[in-house]
Amino acid sequence: MTKVVGVRFRNAGKIYYFNPAKFELDTGAHVIVETARGVEMGTVILAPRVVEDDAVIQPLKTVIRVATEADEKVVKRNKEKEKEAFKICLEKIAKHKLDMKLVDAEYTFDNNKLLFYFTADGRIDFRELVKDLAAVFRTRIELRQIGVRDETKILGGVGICGRALCCSTYLSEFAPVSIKMAKEQNLSLNPTKISGVCGRLMCCLKNEQETYEYLNSHLPSVGDHVTTIDGLKGEVQNVNVLRQIVKVIVEVGDEKEAREYPVKELKFKPKKRKDHVKLSAQEMKELASLEDKGGKSKIDDGK
Repeated sequence: MTKVVGVRFRNAGKIYYFNPAKFELDTGAHVIVETARGVEMGTVILAPRVVEDDAVIQPLKTVIRVATEADEKVVKRNKEKEKEAFKICLEKIAKHKLDMKLVDAEYTFDNNKLLFYFTADGRIDFRELVKDLAAVFRTRIELRQIGVRDETKILGGVGICGRALCCSTYLSEFAPVSIKMAKEQNLSLNPTKISGVCGRLMCCLKNEQETYEYLNSHLPSVGDHVTTIDGLKGEVQNVNVLRQIVKVIVEVGDEKEAREYPVKELKFKPKKRKDHVKLSAQEMKELASLEDKGGKSKIDDGK
């Protein structure tokens, strides 16, 4: 068992473990720690606790000190310097005519490194740009290419639901999101309705996926033939996943009639669910471009 404290370095960022040493640390306290990028100031998210040894990546670095008022001022000065660095970098990008979009600039706490985050459609040769920036700032320069989901996480915003974006408020890691999730939840496959601010499928599709998979596993598919509790046979016209209600077209005498039944009142042969959504090749291509395999956030690399 190992005693650790959980520290986060940016809003909704990944939580990293450090050795709390002899410090009494409460949630929300600022601490100075050493990371792979250099000395950084982070916020305590998880108070000191004991975890299993295999949950910790060794060697576990120790908290240097609790942040002082002077440390807070350093961070505030760095934030001001980052704004100026951002403007200068934009000018240098324009000078070198590079096809890249600058997203953010970030100084490490000890000013030992200046990082610039950018997005681009392909690989960018920024060697000359790095030389120019190093000559201006007289420190180590790192340009890091990030994806559109990371860009949105940094910039923040409001989703179509009217709430602040999940990725910039609480989502510490991106989960893989696929078209299958939208189909499973019976959502419209209109790209404008299921894609987020970043242009990828909305992260919230993942939130209820397990519930929908469980509920759908108890339902027949549209087009399946079922037998009702009153002995009638019919074809499934529609299903209400959340209410577990099935609309069935049954034959009553010489007429066909639509009736709703709770799924528990139906007998049917469970089988692999069918995909009744027919899309053109172009529509499939557009939807596939929205999918994201998730993976590690590049803005948290190196901590």
